[in-house]
Amino acid sequence: MLIRLLRRFLRGYWLVLVGVVLLQGVQALASLYLPDLNASVIDKGVLRGDTGYIERLGVVMLVVTAVQLAFSIGAVYLGSRVSMGLGRDVRRDLFRQVTGFSAQEVNRFGAPSLITRITNDVQQVQMLVLMTSTLAVAAPVTAVGGLVLALRQAPSLSWLLAVSLPVLVAGLVVIVSRMVPQFRFMQERIDGVNRVLREQITGIRVVRAFVREPEETHRFGTVNDGLTATSLRAGRLMAVMFPFVMLVINGSSVAVVWFGGDRIAAGDVTIGSLIAFLSYFTLILTSVMMATFVAVLTPRAAVSAERIGEVLDTAVSVRAPAVPRTVPSLAPLELRDVGFHYPGADAPVLTGVSFTAVAGQTMAVVGSTGSGKTTLVNLVARLIDVTSGAVLMGGVDIRELDPDLLWHRIGLIPQRAYLFSGTVRTNLEYGRPGAGDDELWEALRVAQAADFVAAMPGGLDAPIEQGGTNVSGGQRQRLAIARALVRRPDIYLFDDSFSALDVATDARLRAALRPYTSEAAVVVVAQRVSTIRDADQILVLDHGTPVRLGRHEELLASCPCYVEIVDSQRQERAA
Repeated sequence: MLIRLLRRFLRGYWLVLVGVVLLQGVQALASLYLPDLNASVIDKGVLRGDTGYIERLGVVMLVVTAVQLAFSIGAVYLGSRVSMGLGRDVRRDLFRQVTGFSAQEVNRFGAPSLITRITNDVQQVQMLVLMTSTLAVAAPVTAVGGLVLALRQAPSLSWLLAVSLPVLVAGLVVIVSRMVPQFRFMQERIDGVNRVLREQITGIRVVRAFVREPEETHRFGTVNDGLTATSLRAGRLMAVMFPFVMLVINGSSVAVVWFGGDRIAAGDVTIGSLIAFLSYFTLILTSVMMATFVAVLTPRAAVSAERIGEVLDTAVSVRAPAVPRTVPSLAPLELRDVGFHYPGADAPVLTGVSFTAVAGQTMAVVGSTGSGKTTLVNLVARLIDVTSGAVLMGGVDIRELDPDLLWHRIGLIPQRAYLFSGTVRTNLEYGRPGAGDDELWEALRVAQAADFVAAMPGGLDAPIEQGGTNVSGGQRQRLAIARALVRRPDIYLFDDSFSALDVATDARLRAALRPYTSEAAVVVVAQRVSTIRDADQILVLDHGTPVRLGRHEELLASCPCYVEIVDSQRQERAA
């Protein structure tokens, strides 16, 4: 998965990657040339007392060092551009994929996990690309070139390389192989921490209201300790790895000096050649260590790439048709024997739901909690697709329409009104970008929100915090209704959107809505009978099954389930 991900997103950076390889190759060759020059300085300059030779080669060494430095800086710069560009592109595609997910896919992964995948997991792959560009590219050149030059300087000491390299590689393979599962667990633990944090921050009012701070602190401590323990296990392996590498390098260097001294005494090796061999020996082992550092990052990046790939490869259940059809404006909405069954669930949420909503009429849906009302709204808005039957607009299955066209025809007011960080204006303009102030104020007046918005500092430009936490629940609902009204859609979907309003405000809002929505079809899901009693049609649901369809008076006379709902609410008001 890692290779496939890198091939997919690095395709547009191949010229820059070629530049990285060339720059790293030149700086590696420069680093390999320096020990050979140093050997010549010692053998032909220092030992012979030739100052001029030392000065000439000293200047050459300075030039080679400057070249090495310049090319190394260039390679790091280009490598950084590649890694940062890769991170940007992966996050962009992940964001596009996630925003195209239906509720099913979002629920499958969970919001905390998706956030981790878009941030932390991308960062791990990004870091691998950066380290590969700055370290691993030069490592093979240094290792192979150093091996050839070391053998040229002191062939009699080559057996030390034959011993040291296998020991180093074998030890690193053992350590890295044990790190792979720990990195997988670490990403899962990060998901858990994000999930608990998100719940606690979002539900902070509930936590405080029920005095659950100690329990929530304990719950966070549990997932935090789990992440810490996993990180420590991976950290211990990393802590073992680098001392092991240094032990092999330093032990091998001692062996080179020890046995090299005998070779010098025997006249097989000169002092300069021994120092050059020691330098090459160190370069070889260091290059192996650099490659190992990248190898350490690879398992975690591979796990992250797998998690990223899961998101990118997930088939979106709500897809645009190959050849979209069109429907005229104000086309009637029809549900024909609609059913929905969540994957893995024992029973369907909805079964055999049929009704028609036309422009200028209000279609209401009522039922007990868990009867599938919100699922019905999600099916009409095509946030999820039906598993049986069909939702039609103007006689055309909405699955044959371009989703953007469908969503532009629909004004959805969800059960949980959500506002985005920004201002009142920016939230209302989600309904229709570029709407004028007069249109915004008109929508606010119909939604019974004009008074409190006018009283806010800045009016339309009053700040709104993320989620609308700086306004009350009723104000959030009214702003969400105004946002949908600004769109002027063909179909309004009110998903229990009046629940936070008092009875008087509810009545005023519904009275103001009638003329404003007179040319559109209105579908209202509600708990309160008073909200939907004037609807042209009322569908009664019981455990996902339609019980009866009719007007308020007809249902009172013929539907015991509806009568039970009405009586229960009368008793609540009387109490």
